[in-house]
Amino acid sequence: MKILTQSVLVLIAVFISTSGADEVVYAQLGEKVFLKSPSSYNATAHYIYWFFGKQEPSRIQLGWRNIMDILTYFYSQPITLSENSLIIDGIEEKHFGTYICELKSVNMGSPSLLLPGESLSLDCSVKASYRMTKIHWLNPSGESIGSNQKAIIKTATSKDNGQWTCVVRDNQKEYQAKISVTVLDLDPASSLFQYSSKSSHLTIPCSIPLHISWDQIKAKGLKEVNWQFFPKLPSGGNSDGPQQLFSLYLDQVPLTWKANRTRGLSTEPDLQKGKLSLVRKQGREGDRGDYVCSFKFPKVTLNKTVHLEVLQIISSPGTNLISGQQVNLTCSLGHPLPSDLQVKWLPPEGSSQLSLQSDPHPVHLSIPEIWTEDSGNWECSLWQGGRKLTSDVITLKIEPKLSVWMLVIICSAAVIVILLLIVVFFLYRRRQRRMRHLRHRLCQCKRYVHTISWTDEMVPDIYLQSHSCLH
Repeated sequence: MKILTQSVLVLIAVFISTSGADEVVYAQLGEKVFLKSPSSYNATAHYIYWFFGKQEPSRIQLGWRNIMDILTYFYSQPITLSENSLIIDGIEEKHFGTYICELKSVNMGSPSLLLPGESLSLDCSVKASYRMTKIHWLNPSGESIGSNQKAIIKTATSKDNGQWTCVVRDNQKEYQAKISVTVLDLDPASSLFQYSSKSSHLTIPCSIPLHISWDQIKAKGLKEVNWQFFPKLPSGGNSDGPQQLFSLYLDQVPLTWKANRTRGLSTEPDLQKGKLSLVRKQGREGDRGDYVCSFKFPKVTLNKTVHLEVLQIISSPGTNLISGQQVNLTCSLGHPLPSDLQVKWLPPEGSSQLSLQSDPHPVHLSIPEIWTEDSGNWECSLWQGGRKLTSDVITLKIEPKLSVWMLVIICSAAVIVILLLIVVFFLYRRRQRRMRHLRHRLCQCKRYVHTISWTDEMVPDIYLQSHSCLH
């Protein structure tokens, strides 16, 4: 008996429609099928969408791919997307039908580097083979700009720097395209207020974004870059005129700083990477004031102003004290603290003033009696909420009431006084002995005889005699 084996080859016809051009593809059951996208498809300029079915109500969206290489599937395996094809791995009879491929190109104006005050223009236009509905923009903060606004023209500000999003809504579905807008701003991330002390590192920040090159900035007509300092007067105000600290040589390669009046400050070494900050190992009381980093262009000047505050501890009557003495410590910025700033005291380890570690912490600290265990470093830190801004340290030296050195000094003084008294007594006794000796000396006399003679015999001779004594 002859056994016959009959094999049936089943081919499935798949229709591909791409922008009006239809194509028929035959495939064998179980094999992998590649449905190629149109030759005009550009992965960096088009959104590609694949559908199954001709009619709109029953048409099934299989998936789509955007210009950022993000894939979205609306259908399970075995259908997948590659860069330029729809892939059916193991085709079945249910896959027979019409597949539609649509391309959408999103064209947006791509602005170059902008300065604050210049015009920002964005345009989002969509070309598709079927009806589109609404288009609107989202700014870098995620806020919607206009209900159905394809084009945006506005004056650029630093808030416009970042990623803008064009949102296209089609048949209750949203599609997005993004574009980066670069508006030059000087170090927007750093705070306008900086704090330092004699015990802390000093940094006055200023920088340009890393993705912006100096060539781009120079192309905008950059004329000058400099640092200025406005000192804070003891009265609390600022001086009238600025002090020129540094200026940039723009015509030199690589860029270098010219030092005018440095005040002991130095510049960071990463100038080519956009770092323009000023630094010093420690702050000083005279550093209080406003530091201005300036970029001057033909029509606009960009300024970054940093308000520098210096924390300082003052001890009265001083830092060398005696046990039991009263001391007053003051920790301040040279003016009353704002309500959002607080100070915290940290006495030396083992101090008798450990209760100072509890809140609240006064700016003015009065200690009626201070003892030797309070010797050491006293730290005052400045806080804003839960963030430590800076701190200062003062060293107190407290001697016992009668220390060894004090006893040595007292004994030495007593010995000196006794020696002086002995010397005075010795000199006095010597003088007394000399006086007594002089009073008892014998008198030494000299006789002086004077003779008077008369020629007249009637008058007798007369003799005069006198004595003188030496004592």
